[in-house]
Amino acid sequence: MQHLVKVDKRLAKLIATIGPIDYHISDNSYGYLVANIVGQMLSNKVAAVILKRLQELCGGHITMLAIKNLSDDAIHGVGLSKSKVGYIRSLTTAVETGQVDFASYPAMSDEAVLKDLTTIRGIGNWSAKMYLFSVLDRPDVLPVEDKAFLQGYGWLYKTTDFSAAAVRKKAEKWRPYRTIAAKYLYRAVDLGLTKTPFHLFKD
Repeated sequence: MQHLVKVDKRLAKLIATIGPIDYHISDNSYGYLVANIVGQMLSNKVAAVILKRLQELCGGHITMLAIKNLSDDAIHGVGLSKSKVGYIRSLTTAVETGQVDFASYPAMSDEAVLKDLTTIRGIGNWSAKMYLFSVLDRPDVLPVEDKAFLQGYGWLYKTTDFSAAAVRKKAEKWRPYRTIAAKYLYRAVDLGLTKTPFHLFKD
Protein backbone atom coordinates (compact mmCIF):
# COMPACT_ATOMS: atom_id res chain seq x y z
CA MET A 1 0.00 0.00 0.00
CA GLN A 2 2.82 2.41 0.82
CA HIS A 3 4.41 1.76 -2.57
CA LEU A 4 1.13 2.26 -4.43
CA VAL A 5 0.33 5.48 -2.58
CA LYS A 6 3.76 6.82 -3.44
CA VAL A 7 3.66 6.07 -7.17
CA ASP A 8 0.00 6.74 -8.09
CA LYS A 9 -1.93 9.74 -6.77
CA ARG A 10 -5.29 8.50 -8.04
CA LEU A 11 -4.83 5.10 -6.46
CA ALA A 12 -3.57 6.85 -3.33
CA LYS A 13 -6.90 8.66 -2.98
CA LEU A 14 -8.83 5.43 -3.53
CA ILE A 15 -6.76 3.64 -0.89
CA ALA A 16 -7.34 6.50 1.55
CA THR A 17 -11.08 6.33 0.84
CA ILE A 18 -11.40 2.57 1.31
CA GLY A 19 -8.72 1.93 3.92
CA PRO A 20 -7.06 -1.46 4.54
CA ILE A 21 -8.60 -4.44 2.74
CA ASP A 22 -9.11 -7.84 4.35
CA TYR A 23 -9.32 -10.87 2.09
CA HIS A 24 -9.25 -14.63 2.47
CA ILE A 25 -7.11 -17.19 0.67
CA SER A 26 -8.69 -20.49 -0.37
CA ASP A 27 -6.98 -23.66 0.85
CA ASN A 28 -9.02 -25.91 -1.47
CA SER A 29 -7.50 -25.60 -4.95
CA TYR A 30 -9.86 -28.07 -6.56
CA GLY A 31 -12.96 -26.62 -4.93
CA TYR A 32 -11.88 -23.10 -5.85
CA LEU A 33 -11.50 -23.97 -9.54
CA VAL A 34 -14.85 -25.76 -9.60
CA ALA A 35 -16.42 -22.62 -8.10
CA ASN A 36 -14.62 -20.54 -10.70
CA ILE A 37 -16.05 -22.68 -13.51
CA VAL A 38 -19.52 -22.34 -11.98
CA GLY A 39 -19.20 -18.55 -11.95
CA GLN A 40 -18.00 -18.08 -15.52
CA MET A 41 -20.29 -15.72 -17.50
CA LEU A 42 -22.74 -15.45 -14.61
CA SER A 43 -23.59 -12.65 -12.22
CA ASN A 44 -22.24 -13.08 -8.70
CA LYS A 45 -25.78 -13.52 -7.37
CA VAL A 46 -26.72 -16.32 -9.79
CA ALA A 47 -23.32 -18.02 -9.39
CA ALA A 48 -23.70 -18.03 -5.59
CA VAL A 49 -27.09 -19.76 -5.82
CA ILE A 50 -25.83 -22.46 -8.17
CA LEU A 51 -22.64 -22.97 -6.17
CA LYS A 52 -24.65 -23.42 -2.97
CA ARG A 53 -26.78 -26.08 -4.65
CA LEU A 54 -23.65 -27.90 -5.82
CA GLN A 55 -22.09 -27.71 -2.35
CA GLU A 56 -25.24 -29.16 -0.82
CA LEU A 57 -25.21 -31.95 -3.40
CA CYS A 58 -21.60 -32.67 -2.39
CA GLY A 59 -22.50 -32.90 1.29
CA GLY A 60 -21.36 -29.41 2.19
CA HIS A 61 -17.88 -29.32 0.61
CA ILE A 62 -16.83 -29.61 -3.03
CA THR A 63 -14.20 -32.33 -3.23
CA MET A 64 -12.97 -34.55 -6.03
CA LEU A 65 -14.48 -37.63 -4.42
CA ALA A 66 -17.85 -35.95 -4.00
CA ILE A 67 -17.90 -34.77 -7.62
CA LYS A 68 -16.86 -38.21 -8.89
CA ASN A 69 -19.76 -39.77 -7.02
CA LEU A 70 -22.25 -37.51 -8.82
CA SER A 71 -23.71 -38.22 -12.24
CA ASP A 72 -23.48 -35.65 -15.01
CA ASP A 73 -27.26 -35.25 -14.84
CA ALA A 74 -27.07 -34.48 -11.11
CA ILE A 75 -24.45 -31.77 -11.64
CA HIS A 76 -26.38 -30.39 -14.61
CA GLY A 77 -29.49 -30.34 -12.44
CA VAL A 78 -28.17 -27.65 -10.10
CA GLY A 79 -28.32 -25.19 -12.98
CA LEU A 80 -25.02 -25.75 -14.77
CA SER A 81 -24.75 -25.97 -18.54
CA LYS A 82 -23.60 -29.25 -20.03
CA SER A 83 -20.40 -27.55 -21.17
CA LYS A 84 -19.60 -26.54 -17.58
CA VAL A 85 -20.30 -30.10 -16.43
CA GLY A 86 -17.70 -31.14 -19.01
CA TYR A 87 -15.23 -28.55 -17.73
CA ILE A 88 -15.61 -29.85 -14.18
CA ARG A 89 -15.01 -33.40 -15.42
CA SER A 90 -11.91 -32.23 -17.32
CA LEU A 91 -10.56 -30.57 -14.18
CA THR A 92 -11.22 -33.69 -12.14
CA THR A 93 -9.43 -35.89 -14.67
CA ALA A 94 -6.47 -33.49 -14.88
CA VAL A 95 -5.98 -33.60 -11.10
CA GLU A 96 -6.59 -37.33 -10.84
CA THR A 97 -4.08 -38.19 -13.58
CA GLY A 98 -1.44 -35.77 -12.33
CA GLN A 99 -1.71 -33.50 -15.37
CA VAL A 100 -1.83 -30.71 -12.81
CA ASP A 101 -0.24 -30.91 -9.38
CA PHE A 102 -1.46 -28.22 -7.02
CA ALA A 103 1.26 -29.04 -4.49
CA SER A 104 3.94 -27.99 -6.98
CA TYR A 105 2.46 -24.57 -7.70
CA PRO A 106 3.84 -22.59 -4.75
CA ALA A 107 7.38 -23.16 -6.05
CA MET A 108 6.48 -22.28 -9.66
CA SER A 109 6.49 -18.86 -11.33
CA ASP A 110 3.23 -17.09 -12.14
CA GLU A 111 3.80 -17.72 -15.84
CA ALA A 112 4.41 -21.44 -15.31
CA VAL A 113 1.26 -21.83 -13.21
CA LEU A 114 -0.80 -19.96 -15.82
CA LYS A 115 0.56 -22.17 -18.58
CA ASP A 116 -0.16 -25.33 -16.60
CA LEU A 117 -3.70 -24.42 -15.56
CA THR A 118 -4.75 -23.29 -19.01
CA THR A 119 -4.06 -26.76 -20.39
CA ILE A 120 -7.31 -27.78 -18.65
CA ARG A 121 -10.42 -27.42 -20.81
CA GLY A 122 -12.57 -24.63 -19.38
CA ILE A 123 -9.73 -22.87 -17.55
CA GLY A 124 -8.65 -19.76 -19.44
CA ASN A 125 -6.31 -16.92 -18.55
CA TRP A 126 -8.91 -15.17 -16.40
CA SER A 127 -9.64 -18.27 -14.33
CA ALA A 128 -5.94 -19.05 -13.96
CA LYS A 129 -5.16 -15.49 -12.85
CA MET A 130 -7.96 -15.64 -10.28
CA TYR A 131 -6.27 -18.79 -8.95
CA LEU A 132 -3.02 -16.84 -8.56
CA PHE A 133 -5.02 -14.14 -6.74
CA SER A 134 -7.15 -16.24 -4.46
CA VAL A 135 -5.23 -19.44 -3.79
CA LEU A 136 -1.52 -18.67 -4.22
CA ASP A 137 -1.83 -15.03 -3.03
CA ARG A 138 0.64 -13.82 -5.66
CA PRO A 139 1.29 -10.06 -5.28
CA ASP A 140 1.89 -8.98 -8.88
CA VAL A 141 -0.94 -10.25 -11.09
CA LEU A 142 -2.70 -7.92 -13.53
CA PRO A 143 -6.16 -9.20 -14.59
CA VAL A 144 -6.52 -7.32 -17.89
CA GLU A 145 -9.22 -9.82 -18.97
CA ASP A 146 -11.57 -9.05 -16.07
CA LYS A 147 -14.60 -6.83 -16.66
CA ALA A 148 -14.96 -5.72 -13.04
CA PHE A 149 -11.30 -4.74 -12.88
CA LEU A 150 -11.61 -2.80 -16.14
CA GLN A 151 -14.73 -1.05 -14.86
CA GLY A 152 -12.81 0.18 -11.82
CA TYR A 153 -9.79 1.04 -13.94
CA GLY A 154 -11.83 3.10 -16.42
CA TRP A 155 -13.54 4.94 -13.59
CA LEU A 156 -10.34 5.77 -11.71
CA TYR A 157 -8.39 6.95 -14.74
CA LYS A 158 -11.31 8.41 -16.73
CA THR A 159 -10.53 6.32 -19.80
CA THR A 160 -12.31 4.06 -22.25
CA ASP A 161 -9.09 2.58 -23.62
CA PHE A 162 -9.22 -0.93 -22.20
CA SER A 163 -6.68 -2.48 -24.55
CA ALA A 164 -4.32 -4.84 -22.75
CA ALA A 165 -1.33 -2.79 -23.91
CA ALA A 166 -2.74 0.46 -22.51
CA VAL A 167 -3.70 -1.11 -19.18
CA ARG A 168 -0.31 -2.79 -18.79
CA LYS A 169 1.47 0.49 -19.54
CA LYS A 170 -0.56 2.41 -16.93
CA ALA A 171 -0.12 -0.38 -14.38
CA GLU A 172 3.62 -0.67 -14.85
CA LYS A 173 4.24 1.71 -11.95
CA TRP A 174 2.25 -0.56 -9.63
CA ARG A 175 4.88 -3.30 -9.86
CA PRO A 176 5.54 -5.45 -7.89
CA TYR A 177 2.12 -5.06 -6.25
CA ARG A 178 -0.33 -5.06 -9.16
CA THR A 179 -2.54 -7.59 -7.37
CA ILE A 180 -3.08 -5.18 -4.48
CA ALA A 181 -3.94 -2.34 -6.87
CA ALA A 182 -6.41 -4.61 -8.63
CA LYS A 183 -8.04 -5.59 -5.33
CA TYR A 184 -8.71 -1.91 -4.63
CA LEU A 185 -10.33 -1.46 -8.03
CA TYR A 186 -12.49 -4.53 -7.40
CA ARG A 187 -13.48 -3.13 -4.02
CA ALA A 188 -14.37 0.22 -5.58
CA VAL A 189 -16.81 -1.61 -7.87
CA ASP A 190 -18.21 -3.74 -5.03
CA LEU A 191 -18.81 -0.65 -2.87
CA GLY A 192 -20.61 1.16 -5.67
CA LEU A 193 -18.03 3.94 -5.84
CA THR A 194 -17.90 3.70 -9.63
CA LYS A 195 -21.53 4.85 -9.88
CA THR A 196 -20.39 8.44 -9.42
CA PRO A 197 -17.45 10.14 -11.18
CA PHE A 198 -14.03 9.99 -9.56
CA HIS A 199 -12.62 13.40 -8.58
CA LEU A 200 -9.00 13.58 -7.56
CA PHE A 201 -9.23 16.88 -5.72
CA LYS A 202 -12.73 16.65 -4.18
CA ASP A 203 -13.69 14.96 -0.93
